[in-house]
This record gives sequence, C-alpha cells and structure tokens, in this order.
Amino acid sequence: MSTDILGKPQDRLEGRLKVTGALRYSGDRLIESVAYGYLVTSTIARGEIRAMDSSEAERLSGVVAIYTPFHSLKLYHGLTQAEGANSGEIDPPLQNTKISYYGQIIALVVAESFEQARDAAALVKVDYTPERPVTTWETGMRNAFPPVAVDGQKPTVAILADGVSSIDDVIQTAGIVVDEIYTEPIYHHNPMEPHATTAIWDGNRLTTYDATQFVPGQQRNVAAILGVNEDDVRVICPFIGGGFGSKQAVWTHSPLTAAVARALSRPIKTILTREQMFTVTGHRPALIQHVSLAANRDGELQAVKHDVHSTVGFAGIYIEAAAQRTSRFVYKSPNIRVSQTLVPLNVGAPTSMRAPGESPGMFALECAMDELAVKLSLDPIELRMKNYSEVYPGRNVPYSSKTLAEAYRLGAERFGWSRRNPKPGSLKNGDWLVGMGMATAVYPAHRSKSSAKVRLQADGTAQVSLATEDLGTGMWTVVAIVGAQSLGLPVERVRPEIGDSSLPPAPVAGGSQSTASVGPAILKASEAAKAKLIQIAVRDANSPFYGMTDVWYENGQLVGGGKRKDFGAVLDAIGCGAIEATETAASGAELEKYAFYSFGAQFCEVEVNQWTCEIRVKRVTSVMDIGTVINPKTARNQIIGGIVFGIGMALLEGSHLEETTGRYANGNFADYLVATNADVPYIDVHFIGKPDTIFNPIGARGAGEIGVTGTPAAIANAVYNATGRRVRDFPITLDKLLLSTDTSQRAPVNKSS
Repeated sequence: MSTDILGKPQDRLEGRLKVTGALRYSGDRLIESVAYGYLVTSTIARGEIRAMDSSEAERLSGVVAIYTPFHSLKLYHGLTQAEGANSGEIDPPLQNTKISYYGQIIALVVAESFEQARDAAALVKVDYTPERPVTTWETGMRNAFPPVAVDGQKPTVAILADGVSSIDDVIQTAGIVVDEIYTEPIYHHNPMEPHATTAIWDGNRLTTYDATQFVPGQQRNVAAILGVNEDDVRVICPFIGGGFGSKQAVWTHSPLTAAVARALSRPIKTILTREQMFTVTGHRPALIQHVSLAANRDGELQAVKHDVHSTVGFAGIYIEAAAQRTSRFVYKSPNIRVSQTLVPLNVGAPTSMRAPGESPGMFALECAMDELAVKLSLDPIELRMKNYSEVYPGRNVPYSSKTLAEAYRLGAERFGWSRRNPKPGSLKNGDWLVGMGMATAVYPAHRSKSSAKVRLQADGTAQVSLATEDLGTGMWTVVAIVGAQSLGLPVERVRPEIGDSSLPPAPVAGGSQSTASVGPAILKASEAAKAKLIQIAVRDANSPFYGMTDVWYENGQLVGGGKRKDFGAVLDAIGCGAIEATETAASGAELEKYAFYSFGAQFCEVEVNQWTCEIRVKRVTSVMDIGTVINPKTARNQIIGGIVFGIGMALLEGSHLEETTGRYANGNFADYLVATNADVPYIDVHFIGKPDTIFNPIGARGAGEIGVTGTPAAIANAVYNATGRRVRDFPITLDKLLLSTDTSQRAPVNKSS
C-alpha cells in the first residue's frame, strides 16, 4: 500500500451539505402520510401510576391515538447482553406502571402534526402513588454493590509485589503519599441533533430512519424487542449530528415508535425534546474517586490505589470503569489496586460518554500525580518519566507502539513548558494570575470485526459500501480515502456508501474503533476486487487482456503484454457493468502478544482573576500518538472537539439532580453550560504519526475520544499553579476557588485571602 493519499488533508465529502443545511438527518426525513409521536414522561422519580386520564387529549384536533400502560402495545421482551444491550434501558416501555426515574416514558401521543401531539401530551393527566426517590450519595450508598465484572475482570484487581499482602501497608510506610478524593457530577451528552426515529412498515418489513451510532446493533435490538426477524428490519442512518455515546445503545422510544407505526399502519416520526434527552437517552454517571499514590523520595511509585464509586440507574446497569481503564496500567508500580462499586439512584440508565472511564479516571489520576510532583518538588513531566511503563503491568506484554515520551518532549517544547514557574501565583498578567498545567492522555486502541464491499464500475468509479456510521467524525471521507489508497485512485473517483443495515456489517461508531476496524476490511475487499477483475479480464474473449498470463493491477489500470487500460474500459469492453467483492477483517493472535493503546500529552495555560476568581483557558497544546493519521483535517478536528469537551467537563458542565424530586433542575440548553466559542482558546494540535502496523495494516488508531482524556486534569493543574488552590470537585467554579480550604502554597487570589 503506497502513501500517496493517506496522511494528506482532505475536505469532508459531506462538508458542503452540512454548512448549507442541505444534509438530512434522521428527524428531517420527509415521509408521505407521516404522523408524529410525542412522549409523555413521568413527573415523579419513584413510585407507581395509579391511573391516567387521556380523554381531554384525545378530543384535541389532529390526535390519532394515545398509548399508555393502560392502553398499551405488547412489545415482545426486553434486551439481554447477548442481543447487544451493553448499555441503555433494557425494559420495553409502557408494559407496567412502575416508575424508577423522573422523565421515564409513560405514554406516546400520536397526532397529525408535531405541535398537535405536543399540545395533546400536555393534557394527559396522571395520578401517581409516589415514593421518596434515592437521589443522593448518602442514601444510594446503603445499597451500593460491586459489579459482576469490569471489562472482563473482577471488580477489584490487585497486582502486588512478592511478599506484599496489602497495598495499604505499602502506602502507610511510604516516604511520600498523596491520598485524596476527587468527585464529579452527572454529565449529559447534549449533541446538537436530537434523538429521532421515523418508522415505516411495508407489510411485515420495517424500515427505520434512526439517529444511531450502531446501525447493525439497532437493527438487531429493535427486531428482538418487536419479536420480528432481524432480516425484516432495515435501519438507515447515513449522518449523525453528534452523539458522544448517547446514540450508541438502543433507547426505548425507537421500538415504541415502530410498534405504534405497525399498529396504526402508517409511518410515525418521534423526535425527542431537549429535556427528554436528559432522562431517556443516558448520561455519564457521577463519580467519587479515591486515589492514593505512594512514592519514594526519588519519585518512583511504590503503590497506586484507585477506588471508584459510580452511580447507576435502576433501569439498566452501566459501569464507568474509571480506575480499571487508567490507574490499572498508565504508570509502572510494583503495587497496583483498582476497584469499582456501583451506587443505585432513581435516575435513567447511564451510558457511554466520550472516553467512558478514561475521561474521569485520568482527571483523578493526573491531578493526584500533579499533587505528588508538588510534594516531591519535581517537575510533573520528570515525575511521569520516572514512572514510564514500557510493558502493561500484570500482563507483562509490550505496547504495540508507544511514543509518549516523545509527546512529552515535543509538547513541552511547543508549549513553552520551560517558562513555567512551579511556585503558585508567581506569574501575573495585570489582574490575572497565570498558571500552567499538564497531564497524560490515554485511550485504548479498539478494533472489531468488520466487513466491506468494494465495487469496481464500468464508469471508472469505485463504490465502497459497509454499514458503518459517520458520527460527525468524518467517516464518509475516511472510507473514500482508504478506498482510494487501496485502489490507487483519486479520492473523487471513490463513492462511499455507509449508514444502512442492508450493507456489509461494521462495528459501532464508539470506542474510537471505526477507522481501525473498517480500514482493514476495505483493504481486503479491494485486493479481492482487483483479483476478480484480473481473473475476468484474462478469461473473457472481448477483453484486451484475453489469454494473458502476466496481468496486474496498478493505480486503477490493468497492465500486461505491453498494454495499459483503465479498469472501467476493461469492464466496458467485456460488457460487464461492475465487479465486486465483499471481505471481512478482524484482529488475530496479536491481541495476546501486545497491549494496544494511544497516548498523548496535554498542556494548558489558564488565567484566574485575582478579584473574581473567573477562570479563562488561554491556550492548549496537544501532542497525540494515534498511529497513522488518515486525514489530518478531520483528525485535528476530533482532537480539538475532545479538548473542548474537556474544558466543559473541568469548568462548566454538571447536571443538578433535585434531592426531593429526582428531576434535573438544569435539563435544558440555557442552564446546562457547555463550552462555547468564548470559552475555547487557540488549540495547537500535533501528531507523532508513527504507524502501528502491529495493530492493523494501515497502522491507524482512533482519534475521537483521546482528546478529552487528560484535558480536565491539565486545566485543574494549571488552576492550582495559578492560585495554589486545589479544587478536587468538578466543575471548578469560582465559588469553589473562593471557598477552597486547601491552603498549601496558596497564592493571593484577593485581598481577603
């Protein structure tokens, strides 16, 4: 495979459609005779529905039908792990009257227009038998429990040196110890595109236009809930307007919409409101993380202990594996112990959110490492290099590729880390205290089984088809680039076809695995298509290469016997419109021999106003080791997006759960603060670019999620460097800085300090 196209910037194929508004997302589909569904959701967080009165709503003009637990549709059953319900709410809606969280689906109103359905939904009266919900850590802890497993391992994993019976003994006798608790609230995804489903039945066959990150998984799950054959369900989702994990699982509004469409024998479209997306489509759990680091006087770690409590709903189990996915392996230590405990609350089911586990885990670990560096009077980079891991602890296998040391060096150089003063409050810019912080970024390199079809056509173009999705990451363009690279064609001659369950199956657009998974499948299918083309060309009497024994494919042409013809001309000569090949690619024995991860270094400068404690992120430098960079334009875009996510996580975001009601008090775009243009500074992104060909033939690892890891910690560490105040409770807001009781090396934030 040549490198003529890989690594060169390419514009997004769908870019013009997006910026002109011509692109159609799942909720934008114009379907003849469509009716509109509108969810009615519970206004209590725990209890029972005694009765519902929909008579007034039914009399409203345009109302077609109203479905409730008392006038329901029989859905086949809930979901199991085997059916792909790794997250999301697993019980079908409207099948009983039990309420387990505020905002739970309790009815679906169907009307001729969205507005009529919405107005009718407001008239549905509900009589509850309420119970006091479990909404606080204190009450939830009474029923806390360990999960059965975390990422295939026990919920508590301990790696201890010979002769060590307890990691606590090591910590208690160590020379330098950091022992702190780091907390985070519930976070919500808030993609711009709302969740939406349009369901159309043609006899016994269902077609849905769904906002989903997993087209084949949505097909499988919806079929299971409705009790129909998987082959009779087609899911279409060529474009996604953001999801960040919230569209990875099936959510129950989708099969409910399909069931109603079947019952009414007409197309139904359900688009969720912003407030509904706060309750029925998942969130990142709240976490309490207890991190203990023990080191000798030289800064070498002797023990790493990381215990995590994460919230979970009663509607579905989900594990935010913050310790197992970070402290388990990031730094070398003779003694490592990580654990996970789940704390049930009356909230909707949590789910994956950009870098699940790694994002919050690296906040806690990297802040603790910064605190350790302060205690040791070591530069934070020097401390990390003293504990640099060359092998995966416990497994004792090397990383397939790791250039984190180079990322540290290059990042420090590009950022100007040498200008940092380790004494908090030393640098000022007028009324603003200036601080610098850094942190490690990490994310596993995932790769799943994927298929692809490559079709060489007589018009000289190639079509590359598979059921992957474009989450907004640029997958349309990546498919075209990899197809063009493998076929030796210009990108403009390759036509990608994705986002349809009728195409060859591909994995979920989650876990930053799409490029690494579909790329090898495209390569394999391209080779098969080229071999098939040659085979036909030498056997067909009308072919210019008929009867030849030495014919090969080169950059879109067949070559042999002194002749050179474009594949389109060859297909045209033999009267064949196209030839195609479908192949499947998957990981192999290398999984047992290596650990596969991406790494990076995040550097951040902040300014904190000494009078108001307002925090401004002034600049960020990010150096990433993600293997081959397929398209620097979209890869840089993904890293910047992750960093923006990290800014929101560190300084702005957090869902406020009302203790008495279980309602999210800020469940809207006005009160749930996300980072906007005014919050985002200049971001310098650089890629190491070393291919990881042990991982896959194109050497690429994912870019979508690693950008958020390390960023919140780098910001928190920079705030400490500016003020001397260590805030361990996210988000870092000015009131927490003002009220901080951490007086170690505190800088004068205002006159009253």
